[in-house]
Amino acid sequence: MNIVILSRNANLYSTDRLREEGEKRGHKMEIIDPLKCDIIIEKEKPTIYYKDRYLDYVDAIIPRIGASVTFYGCAVVRQFEMMGVFTICTSDAIQRSRDKLRSFQRLSKAGIGMPKTVFTNYSRDVEEVIEHVGGTPVIIKLLEGTQGLGVVLAETKNAAESVLEAFNGLQARVIVQEYIKEAGGADLRALVVDGQVVGAMKRQGKDGEFRSNLHRGGSAKVLKLDHNELKLAMNASRALKLPVCGVDMLQSSRGPLILEVNSTPGLEGIEGATGRNIAKSIIHFIERNKRES
Repeated sequence: MNIVILSRNANLYSTDRLREEGEKRGHKMEIIDPLKCDIIIEKEKPTIYYKDRYLDYVDAIIPRIGASVTFYGCAVVRQFEMMGVFTICTSDAIQRSRDKLRSFQRLSKAGIGMPKTVFTNYSRDVEEVIEHVGGTPVIIKLLEGTQGLGVVLAETKNAAESVLEAFNGLQARVIVQEYIKEAGGADLRALVVDGQVVGAMKRQGKDGEFRSNLHRGGSAKVLKLDHNELKLAMNASRALKLPVCGVDMLQSSRGPLILEVNSTPGLEGIEGATGRNIAKSIIHFIERNKRES
């Protein structure tokens, strides 16, 4: 097959691993920067032009669309969809996952456990917002933050008020969530491929850091999920229509709670922690779907 990885950087670990595993399976792998693609729209003939050629020979794509290029990146993915090309994640699903509020609304309807969450229209009644999530401390998150950026722990009412006023002044949309103290600065990351968990790790934030992101100095170790954690990860993947995704969870006294579903999960941390060949699983997923189509 001709498989295109949509990525802005061919040297990234995840991009390179997917290329490597695809080539091992005998596929022609190509890494293309989505921002350098021209979308050509005409009656009954949607096409994409890249550098010196039309991409009308592509069988499948693997979107590795960064948050900063979501709009144009998803437009390119959507154009491939219009051309009948298989994608491991649809443009609609990627956009849904990037909007934390929209994701939580869908996950809530699907009956998936989550921290109490409040979204308001620049409300000045901070005390009432805090009461809705059970009091301080609270977590305040930008709706479109990644890798722990735009996430603040406010330990007191005054701190929460100051942070919310600052975000409001910048006209930045945020959600407020209850702080799950018993999680102890750790979270779980499950990697889902074709709706099944293929690897999981526990990420622990460094001392004094409530965020467990590996980009922020956190550590990771392999983990065997229990039944409830497996069920939550697979249900979250299904609810957001993301057959390939990273599902982040917190361990709480009332069971696992969803933190976030990532449509472009990094492979380096989880392959390193688990020893699992996640990239190979993704290539197999493409092969299975192409055989069935």
